[in-house]
Amino acid sequence: MENHPPDLTIRNVSKTYPNGVKALQNISLTIPRGMYGLLGPNGAGKSTLMRMLATLQEPDEGRIDWGDLNVVQHKQAVRASLGYLPQDFGLLGRVRAETLLDHFAILKGIIQRAQRHEVVADLLHQVNLWDQRRQKVGGFSGGMRQRFGVAVALLGNPRLLIVDEPTAGLDPAERVRFLNLLSALGEQSTVILSTHIVEDVAELCTRMAIIDRGHILLEAQPLLAVKDLEGKIWRRLVDKSELPTIEQAHPVISTKLLSGRTLLHAYCEHDPGLGFKAAEPTLEDVYFSTMTGHYRPSAALHLPLATA
Repeated sequence: MENHPPDLTIRNVSKTYPNGVKALQNISLTIPRGMYGLLGPNGAGKSTLMRMLATLQEPDEGRIDWGDLNVVQHKQAVRASLGYLPQDFGLLGRVRAETLLDHFAILKGIIQRAQRHEVVADLLHQVNLWDQRRQKVGGFSGGMRQRFGVAVALLGNPRLLIVDEPTAGLDPAERVRFLNLLSALGEQSTVILSTHIVEDVAELCTRMAIIDRGHILLEAQPLLAVKDLEGKIWRRLVDKSELPTIEQAHPVISTKLLSGRTLLHAYCEHDPGLGFKAAEPTLEDVYFSTMTGHYRPSAALHLPLATA
């Protein structure tokens, strides 16, 4: 029988910084095995929550449990099962990749040299950096640095992997390679992907939460949330000068330039007329309609906070 990782449960967690910023306000989530997306704009509270889950910060109120372990009270035991790739991580740029990974392996407690060399080689192959193992990390591209960060996070075979804004700044090819790597890891582990990029969550995650200003606005299965919006998203291509008038009359949730004109999406539970056409909803529409306060999910969409 496979030893699946336990659920990660977050109950009524709040955090206020000394400058008065309320980073998290009474949030509750249950995160099961697989890929879980935490989606929100910069400053929403994502990184604060990720640092708490990684045992680097403590909540002012509430509790976080990794199975039977209280994350605050049993930091060392949680860290034994944890891999963490923060949004910004410093690396020794003048050190070769295999040498630096070997150093991190020692810090992780892999003392025996033969075992350590085998682990380092396996991880460099896994993140597709074996051919670059003798290159200095400072010369790596953004995608290569992120993949090296994953190799560091994977030392010790963690069952909980936390990655914070991992694809920001990556070119399209590097992004695809990186997301494929995370997807493979999510088959046997719990992988929490914190991001402001909707496409990352749409392509990878079976469950997600949208967070803004320290509040959880929505927790759902992405595919079900998109289906719940069917018949409620409308599109219209307009001149930029028309936009202010239309925004006053209709609940516009997003706009983007298209061939010199503005393509807008609006949320409406009936046909708004006036040149609007029905649009197939996407997770981006779920995100923007939630963030603007227009979307109210049906009762069937709500997920239980705890799994059986």
